[in-house]
Amino acid sequence: MSNFIRNLRELNVAVMHPRDKNAEELIRQIHRIGCGHEAIWPIPSKMPKNVDVLFVDVDETNPKQIKPLLNKMKGDPPAIIAIIDYENPSVLEGLFDIGAHAVLTKPLRATGVMSAILMARRIWSENKTLRKDLDKARARVDNIQKLNDAKFILMRHRGINDKDAYAIIRKQAMAKRTTTLEIAHSIINADGILSDLGNE
Repeated sequence: MSNFIRNLRELNVAVMHPRDKNAEELIRQIHRIGCGHEAIWPIPSKMPKNVDVLFVDVDETNPKQIKPLLNKMKGDPPAIIAIIDYENPSVLEGLFDIGAHAVLTKPLRATGVMSAILMARRIWSENKTLRKDLDKARARVDNIQKLNDAKFILMRHRGINDKDAYAIIRKQAMAKRTTTLEIAHSIINADGILSDLGNE
């Protein structure tokens, strides 16, 4: 059994929707599934803590309120399931703006709610993994660039080649029991300070 299904009842769900028949049906179904839940309306100035899944009513105008609300959240935002009344370019653009992971259309029915939660959580989880992998790749590229910058500084000042410059950085890292990246930072900082002094 998928972890998404196994852990379904552990999710905290928020319903950001006017209290009408659609909201009542949705809340009843979330209760049947066994998730912890709370109803929120009107759109608040701050999101509640520990929300795993957010059902949110989306129309042509309110993404301008919803997006800043999500951006202000600390940590990972929740999986977002948009609830829409109709499809038009403005509403669909709003879905992209808030980063919706799944969509339900009105009138809401019991069927489809559980599937929407599971699919939204799966897409949310995959996106989170991709963001982490991308951050790691960017950090690696940044570290390689810093190391290359430090090597270039040594090559320029000492008239040595790339291999010898790296050997110096590595030897210093071992002697000081630190990383080559820390030594590279020190070389770049020292070069910047010397350059500034030379311009005075």
